Amino acid sequence: MRLLLFSDLHRDTAAAADLVKRARTADVVVGAGDYSTVHRGLDEIISILQQIEAPTILVPGNNETIDELRQACSDWESAHVLHGNGVTVGGITFCGLGGGVPVTPFGPWSYDFTEQEALALLSECPATSVLVSHSPPKGVVDVSADGENLGSTAVRDTVIAQNPLLVVCGHIHPSAGQQGMLGETTVVNAGPRGVEWELDIPGATAN
Repeated sequence: MRLLLFSDLHRDTAAAADLVKRARTADVVVGAGDYSTVHRGLDEIISILQQIEAPTILVPGNNETIDELRQACSDWESAHVLHGNGVTVGGITFCGLGGGVPVTPFGPWSYDFTEQEALALLSECPATSVLVSHSPPKGVVDVSADGENLGSTAVRDTVIAQNPLLVVCGHIHPSAGQQGMLGETTVVNAGPRGVEWELDIPGATAN
C-alpha cells in the first residue's frame, strides 16, 4: 500500500498544492494535523487538499479542533476525519488521535488533551493498525529545538502494547521528516514536505 504522509502545513498553500500532485500515485493519504495556524486558514488549506481523490485519513492538530476539521471537510468525499476512532481502508485499520498531548504551554487556544484523556481515546486502537497521532510518542521523533523530548507517554504506551504497523505523527517541528523505531513499530514525523511510504500489509502476497 502506497502512503503519502504529511503534517503541520500551517497554512502553507504551496506545500498543500505539491501534496495534491504527489497524491495521484498514492493509495492512501495521511494528514497528522495542524493544517491551520491558531484556528485560522483551515478552510483555505482544505479547499486545496480536497482535490485529492485517494482515501485521505486526517486528524486534527492542536491548531484546529475536531469539530472545525469535520466542518471544513464536510464536502470532501474521500476524507475520513478521525479522533478517538478508526476506519478501515484497503484492508488496513487507521486509528486517529488529534490534539496536543500532553497539554501544551500555549494556553486556551490550543486543542490539547491530558495523557489520561489520550489513553481513553486510544483504547479502541487495535493491533496491526496504522496509528495517526498529531503528537509523537515520548522519546521518538519528538526532540524540540531545546533538545527536550516532548512526546506523549499515552501514545508511547499504546504503541508498545499494540505494536501497530506504523505511527504517523507531527507536532514537534524540529523532528519533521525524521523516523525512528519504538519496539518493532516505525514512527514517522511526517512534516509539511511529506513522506512517501510503502506499507507492507500482513498476509498479503505479491502478484
